[in-house]
Amino acid sequence: MTASALPAADAPRGHLHTLRRLAPYLWPRNARELRLRVVVAMLMLVAAKIANVFVPLAYARAVDALTPHGTASIAAVPVAMVLGYGLLRVATSLLGELRDAIFVKVQARAARQIAAQVFQHLHALSLRFHLDRQTGGLSRLIERGTRGINFVLDFMLFSIVPTIFEILLVAVILWRMFSFSFAAVTLGTIGLYIAFTLSFTNWRLRFRREMNQMDQDANTKAVDSLLNFETVKYFGNERHEERRYDAALASYERAYVRSETSLNALNMGQATIIAGGLTAVMLMAASRVAAGTMTVGDFVLVNTYLIQLYLPLNMLGFVYREVKQGLVDMDSMFTLLREPQEVSDPPGAQPLPPGPGEVRFRDVRFGYRPDRAILKGLSFTVPPGRTLAIVGPTGAGKSTVSRLLFRFYDVSGGAVSVDGHDVRAVTQESLRAAIGVVPQDTVLFNDTIRYNIAYGRPDATQAEIEEAARLAQVHDFVLRLPDGYDTRVGERGLKLSGGEKQRVAIARTILKNPRILILDEATSALDTRTESEIQSALRGVSRGRTTLVIAHRLSTVVDADEIIVLAEGQVAERGSHAALLAAGGTYAAMWRRQSEAVAAAEAAAAADLAAPRDPDSARRRLGGGPEAGEGGTAARGTSATRGSSAEVPA
Repeated sequence: MTASALPAADAPRGHLHTLRRLAPYLWPRNARELRLRVVVAMLMLVAAKIANVFVPLAYARAVDALTPHGTASIAAVPVAMVLGYGLLRVATSLLGELRDAIFVKVQARAARQIAAQVFQHLHALSLRFHLDRQTGGLSRLIERGTRGINFVLDFMLFSIVPTIFEILLVAVILWRMFSFSFAAVTLGTIGLYIAFTLSFTNWRLRFRREMNQMDQDANTKAVDSLLNFETVKYFGNERHEERRYDAALASYERAYVRSETSLNALNMGQATIIAGGLTAVMLMAASRVAAGTMTVGDFVLVNTYLIQLYLPLNMLGFVYREVKQGLVDMDSMFTLLREPQEVSDPPGAQPLPPGPGEVRFRDVRFGYRPDRAILKGLSFTVPPGRTLAIVGPTGAGKSTVSRLLFRFYDVSGGAVSVDGHDVRAVTQESLRAAIGVVPQDTVLFNDTIRYNIAYGRPDATQAEIEEAARLAQVHDFVLRLPDGYDTRVGERGLKLSGGEKQRVAIARTILKNPRILILDEATSALDTRTESEIQSALRGVSRGRTTLVIAHRLSTVVDADEIIVLAEGQVAERGSHAALLAAGGTYAAMWRRQSEAVAAAEAAAAADLAAPRDPDSARRRLGGGPEAGEGGTAARGTSATRGSSAEVPA
């Protein structure tokens, strides 16, 4: 749900609810220092406003002392008044700055704690939630929410509330010093100004919301496009992406122009109201000065008070809009905290006890949607230290099995257990600590190779990291790099080849040292030679561990203790590789088709190598023209690209 789709945030009740959610962070429990800072900041706020109210009084008395009718000594009294005026000005400024300096830690701590809480909650939400959300829009929502906290605290706490306090204080002073008419005109002008500003700002808030929505849409398109940089290049769709992004920016541009134009109209209306009120009060004061009932200093006093009040009010439209938008953004962020956890630990859940690592699926039923079942009564057992392979056509539910074991989702029927414990009855943290996964699509963090390997156990020593790298057959490759283990792998590991990324993934799984290992199509995207090398590393990793292999290439599962063939969410066949071939069923047919495809590919490759051809034709097929050097530089470049990027040479 986006910020613009939160109807509750536009209602006063929604704003009050948001402020109540924020209040505990401003008055935190077990944080005496922060509470003391809040109290001192509020005292300084009041003191600064009182000093500010007395500034015009000192100024007016100094003016009276300099007039021909002044009764005090011109040599001494104006100096005292001017010094008092200066001290009050300094006090107002210093108290305000000290207030901000004292309160800023409370403000920063509140923003930090809320952002951290939202981040933690997002990681606790189910995989389904994250598959349905766009990362760019989600990150921008959190960014605007934390920024909204600063806006609300800065403007509401230190601008709106103090200004209202100052207006009431000035009205009382004008009433007591002169007459009720001065206070009435002042309050009436300010009231009209506030009413106009708030109503006009409410009207133009729709332009602000539209602008935010367009901004979020443009940011989402940019992030998605950059994250999928390779895909964009594969299809040559740079111009298409530019058009999509420019279209989003054009929508933002239109919304921005409407927002700024309406702001100009708001400023003109505010200026008219201020000028009218100021003129009326000055005419009243001038007539009284002419009648002798007010001094020139009183005339200056009234003028100074009104100007002093109107200066902060000039920002009222901006302040009101930002506070209201800040509340909307905060509520959007708090809405994430209200997002229920689809998969959560039950009350009193205990950690998964140590065990040999037996995995059992018992009559498991599951579907990503209620109207489409994926698994329909799946049952199997993987004994401790043994290897079970799951094969089958696309959509049979192979990867769903690993997601249920890892508890990304909860089953809708039956049970999944580890060492006799239902995975729904133990803590997710302990369950996932016992399981290591080497996925098909390995995604690495944009950090160093050391960091990515150590992600399996962040507190691991360098020696342990290197030992895991050796077992994964990636240590020698890393040492050949200019920066060694400090080499950065780029966004999602794009600076490494598929085989190199897969070895890093194996190394961090080795470092994790799980009792259960899931190999989810871990070599399906690799060439035959690299696959053979990775398979050798995986056999070493899985030795002595309970292993669940999900595979498309049947050649990678021939050594499994048991093979299950899934079809339409159920077990179609099960047994060893030899037994399934002898049965002549679905597995045997799949093996025959894959074997024929491999044989045909090998025969074609052999025929291509044996067939005579002229050198220029060979060079053209390799991608180089007649000017290509001896041996085909294009061919070498292609090989280098497949094995490793130019930025991280193999």
